[in-house]
Amino acid sequence: MKIHRSIKEFTGKENSSIVTIGTFDGVHIGHQEIIKNLVKQSLNNGGNSVILTFFPHPRMVLQQGVDLKLLTTLSEKIALLEKTGLDVLVIEPFTKEFSRLTAVDFVRNVLIQQLKLKKLVIGYDHHFGRNREGNFEQLQQYGELYNFSVEEIPAQDIKNIAVSSTKIRNALLEGDIKKANSFLGYEYLLTGTIVHGKGLGKKYNYPTININIKEDYKLIPKPGVYIVKTRLNNKNLFGIMNIGFRPTINGKNQTIEVHLLDFNGDLYGKDISISIAYRLRDEQKFDSLEHLFAQIKKDETTTRALIKQGEISFS
Repeated sequence: MKIHRSIKEFTGKENSSIVTIGTFDGVHIGHQEIIKNLVKQSLNNGGNSVILTFFPHPRMVLQQGVDLKLLTTLSEKIALLEKTGLDVLVIEPFTKEFSRLTAVDFVRNVLIQQLKLKKLVIGYDHHFGRNREGNFEQLQQYGELYNFSVEEIPAQDIKNIAVSSTKIRNALLEGDIKKANSFLGYEYLLTGTIVHGKGLGKKYNYPTININIKEDYKLIPKPGVYIVKTRLNNKNLFGIMNIGFRPTINGKNQTIEVHLLDFNGDLYGKDISISIAYRLRDEQKFDSLEHLFAQIKKDETTTRALIKQGEISFS
């Protein structure tokens, strides 16, 4: 997959691109259905499959003060899209100036002149251009004018469910990781850098890695204890993750800590990607650290049992 950080970087033959447009936050099963169709169309028509996406997210630019949290960081989204068979990803820096393009200017200047549009594949209820003035009917009219075709994927074809990034965000904030993962089509990811913590876990034979996520727009699920998976040094590893404020020691700031099962090693400064597979319980305040780590031992027992039963696996 080729990646262009602006539409100006894109090069291609006239009338050769099969394009879809969107933020694709989460690259969930609805997005995957659109992309699958896009790739199929490109193979059938002999063109390149192209996604035009935007960064920052348009709402971050147009709705100042709105604390929008996203399902994927830009690097996570790129990694997910690389698995789809897509030919080209164009990431256009989104600005207020760009948002003021009229529908016809967007079609003519961006899709035709820059992206060499041959066919546009869009999801149902797609709008574009200034004030979201453009719609499917207008696109059909522009297609006749500028010699490109348009295909709309109806809602019922997207897994027969109205999946949305908003529904997934709400599920994560409610701690319903099972629902979120079913809508995503994969296990929710947290990607960050391993940093030093207070070292309390090590004193009780439960060393943890602390994960710092630099992108403040990344959505962090509801505080609680989760079973997670990762891959380090070519080895699949399970872990127990706590997201929360560590009330037992009167913590002030939210932390993300992971105890990796059957692992010893120095990981400070390394990047790590964690997949969240299962929610064990809410974060609790205990009377003492001894009671806290007794509960963590129970969490480990439960986790190992679920792994043994095949409820959680890398398959």
